[in-house]
Amino acid sequence: MAHSVVIIGSGFGGIGMAVRLRQAGVHDVVVLEKADGLGGTWRDNTYPGAACDVPSHLYSFSFERKTDWSRRFPPQPEILEYLWHCARKYRVLDKIRFGTEVTEARFDEAAALWRISTTAGELDARVLVSACGQLNRPELPPIEGRESFAGPSFHSSRWDHGTGLRGRRVAVVGTGASAIQIVPEIAKEAAELRLFQRSAPYVIDKPDKPYRAWERAALKTVPGLYALSRARVYALFETRALGFIKYPKLMGLMERGFRRHLEEQVADPGLRAELVPGYRMGCKRILLSGDYYPALTRPNVELVTDPIERVTPAGIRAAGRTHEADVIVYATGFRSTEFLSPMKIAGRDGRELNEAWRDGAQAHLGITVSGFPNLFLLYGPYTNLGHNSIIYMLESQIRYVLGCVRALRDAGLDWIDVRAEVQDAFTLDMRERMRTTVWEAGCQSWYMTADGKVVNNWPGYTFAYRNATRRPDPRDFRARRATAR
Repeated sequence: MAHSVVIIGSGFGGIGMAVRLRQAGVHDVVVLEKADGLGGTWRDNTYPGAACDVPSHLYSFSFERKTDWSRRFPPQPEILEYLWHCARKYRVLDKIRFGTEVTEARFDEAAALWRISTTAGELDARVLVSACGQLNRPELPPIEGRESFAGPSFHSSRWDHGTGLRGRRVAVVGTGASAIQIVPEIAKEAAELRLFQRSAPYVIDKPDKPYRAWERAALKTVPGLYALSRARVYALFETRALGFIKYPKLMGLMERGFRRHLEEQVADPGLRAELVPGYRMGCKRILLSGDYYPALTRPNVELVTDPIERVTPAGIRAAGRTHEADVIVYATGFRSTEFLSPMKIAGRDGRELNEAWRDGAQAHLGITVSGFPNLFLLYGPYTNLGHNSIIYMLESQIRYVLGCVRALRDAGLDWIDVRAEVQDAFTLDMRERMRTTVWEAGCQSWYMTADGKVVNNWPGYTFAYRNATRRPDPRDFRARRATAR
């Protein structure tokens, strides 16, 4: 018997979707999770210093607001525990099938069902929801000789906790969001740390500090205080969208703050010059840290800006010099523009999603794909942010998907399929609006496909996205009634 809804992934999107479906009276829900625990990116990224760069008061569901965060910016263990708490409290833990990876899903038009193949067997669903996210497949750089290294090497999201770093020579490749959290922690115990930088990131101060006991007590007991704090932080971050999406010159104000931060923390003019990016601020992800630059000034830390030539059994060779290492950490990001890969997804007439997306991922509102009925994406194309909380965006998408599920049930429909012209109009609008954003200011980033299209980010305000996804418009879809079978 077919399930009402099958969800792929048990991170924030998958857990939030399962909770909202249960609250709406849809109980025949299955969550498929390839790992042995829930949490998505917050399960995978357990490296030293792992934490969120969104303030904690914005990093919880609206239906389960957490008032007792330990810090202004939540650390990874607390975020993961919060997700487990939500799954237990809202009784969706028993809906999750752990150790079950989806390999293929094909839409059976005659039966109006998704036929899903997994590593643990087959199952069917009326509705299929992908909650895989954008940051789940590690990107390992195609460096010559990478496999030849004699010591331990691993990606930051696959941290080898069995490899001790105290007193050892460690090489870190990459200077992105993970690296700036990892480097200060490793620098405290490694004998030598060499950081290989291809391009310098913009790093601004992270105003992080622990909440005091009386603050947590007040947030929990004083009516409206937590809601006021959440609204204040949301409004502050939302104003930053102006610089990202409409008036990139406004990023100059933040850039001056970056330069002050750098000058205060790095006295050496030579090192400071190597840490100044050669692109407009905001074109790549802006990073937050209060201890990254001080870590680079430690005597046991060296910044290497020469291009990497190859990895050798002894270490990393750059500009003719071999930097010997005992351990290599690749903080090199994720394959963010591939979305549902490596799963094979086939819609109507057997058309595969990879073929439909050969010119870049497309989905109306980042959620529905023409030719793939009853398939819904969470955190799909054009839904990532550079300025605010992704949880807010996910809740907008979850509400939209729930509206579609209700429409299927209440109208007695077999399936709904977004019209191609609606999807095309949305994609054209996104690409037109993207031209004025800072993300197309001339740099290469993980927001882009290989041919230079920015397909990850939402070129607008989050409240505008919430309004656009407030409810599905029946005119946007083709549908087949159950009586037509």
